[in-house]
Amino acid sequence: MELPRIAPNSGSLRARYIIETKNLSYKLCGQIDELNWLLWKKTADDNAYILRKVNCEARPGEIMAISGPSGAGKSTLLEILAGVIPPSRVSGEVLVNGQPINARCFRRLSGYVAQDEALFPLLTVKETLMYSARLRLPGSFHTAAAIVQELLKQLGLEHVANVRIGSESNRGISGGEKRRVSVGVDLVHDPGVLLIDEPTSGLDSASALNIILLLKSMAIKQGKTIVLTIHQPGFRILELFDKILLLSNGTVHHHGSLLLLEQRLRFAGHFIPRHVNVLEFAIEMTESLAMEDSEARETENSAEAQDEELTRRNPNRYTNIEETIYANGRFKEVLILGQRFSHIICRTNQLFAARILQAVLGGVVLGTIFMDVMNDSKRHKLQTQIGFFAYSLAFLLSSTTEGLPIFLQERRILKRETSKGAYRVSSYVVSNTLVFLPFLLVVALLYSTPVYWLVGLRRTMDGFLYFLLVVWMVVLMSNSFVACFSALVPNFIMGTSLIAGLVGSFLLFSGYFIAKDDMPKYWIFMHYLSLFKYPFECFMINEYGGEEGKRKCLKNIEGSCYLYGEEFLKQQGVEESNKWSNLAVMTGFILGYRLLCFLILLCRSYRTRI
Repeated sequence: MELPRIAPNSGSLRARYIIETKNLSYKLCGQIDELNWLLWKKTADDNAYILRKVNCEARPGEIMAISGPSGAGKSTLLEILAGVIPPSRVSGEVLVNGQPINARCFRRLSGYVAQDEALFPLLTVKETLMYSARLRLPGSFHTAAAIVQELLKQLGLEHVANVRIGSESNRGISGGEKRRVSVGVDLVHDPGVLLIDEPTSGLDSASALNIILLLKSMAIKQGKTIVLTIHQPGFRILELFDKILLLSNGTVHHHGSLLLLEQRLRFAGHFIPRHVNVLEFAIEMTESLAMEDSEARETENSAEAQDEELTRRNPNRYTNIEETIYANGRFKEVLILGQRFSHIICRTNQLFAARILQAVLGGVVLGTIFMDVMNDSKRHKLQTQIGFFAYSLAFLLSSTTEGLPIFLQERRILKRETSKGAYRVSSYVVSNTLVFLPFLLVVALLYSTPVYWLVGLRRTMDGFLYFLLVVWMVVLMSNSFVACFSALVPNFIMGTSLIAGLVGSFLLFSGYFIAKDDMPKYWIFMHYLSLFKYPFECFMINEYGGEEGKRKCLKNIEGSCYLYGEEFLKQQGVEESNKWSNLAVMTGFILGYRLLCFLILLCRSYRTRI
């Protein structure tokens, strides 16, 4: 049964695609170093060819299997065909229906399933396919639901539709089912071309056969062009392939049917044992399978004649679309991505429950440690009061790094989804920001409520609301800061090291440990960049400023007060007029880090799309 789909033009034939490579060569070249991706660094061997003069063809309604020993260049060839490695980095030609491939356009109309699954472990199978369908298809929710329901039936996933994907630590669906979900994610938009890297890797023989039978059915019934890589297929799987491309050291040793491969082996004088797989035997004997020029020319001529006939009958010709066309508008993308991210946050116990518990316990514990310290006017208590503000900020700013693993996981999936034109990078950044606003407001409220009243801060509702607002802005700043650097760093270890070092530097230059006037001039810029400076001043203004600050005694000796709140602020170089301007600066930090996060993700995504 075919999947329900939205036809591009009413009454038109289904678009079919012929993929060809002509004299395709690819060698290792300058790569962007992951540790410092803004700089270009070359790999160890600049002259190592991965592919050499590869000529092949994949046709609609057929499965072409790319096989060969490890290191033969199978995955590299598939990445070139999928547009992951842009044509500008290879020599030779990659043609789609006789036209040079446009990687950005081709990634939208094709489906590419990498060997490593990029799935959210906390989403169910049905949710994973639904979000993919809603992002990649125009139309209503019900249209996407109908497509997903039929896809679940076709993939044999109905019995696990409501089971989470799972991970190594949290068991979910099996490896074979996870592989079918990965295929399904790239089938929701009903692509005319499907490219799969090692679809049977890590699966038992029954699961592997089911996957290939499913692909064979799609190729025949829906006219899809399917290209896959495979290492050691069994007899029954091998018989399902229409063409086999045998590679060794980046060179083509056979391109044609299994029967032709067997005939060539026998013609070369090889005896194939009865219980030995023909392809496995051929891989061992690749040196004697040099392609004859006459055979290649004859195959090429017949293929060109078939290409012309198929292109003439096919009204949906491949066209190079320079401008990426998205299935949904920005608002709908933000809505869908926000729903998906909300699901993930609520199901991430380490982030959601632990963060809530941390806020409550932190507020209660700090409140009991500094209990009623603000109502004591002894001289040594003033430093304790200021220390409370400093430690509160250190606690709030350093307790949001637990979101780093989620950001890193999202980044990996983001690069794949945006490279396929599923949504805009800006929509992801906006949705991520909006989802964290209410969540972090709850965190700020649960922390501020106990600590504010236990410590004995200014006992007015407007003072509490301002304190709550500042705490909310602090956790939002910290979250934006972590999001920005999660887009930049290569892994979790580097991220935690960099973030911890910068947070420590911000605390040092906040003005608590060393006054601004005592800082060296060449370090003064760090004082203004410090995330601690502005909320620290806001806390002091809220407590020691205003009319109450003029009457609040901070130092009292023998019943005589000689330091009031207003004078203390002047000593610290803090102006009461900064009460609201500091909040504006903090808002600028939030937006600035989010903007920087967007630019970094856009650069990463653009490097994938070019």
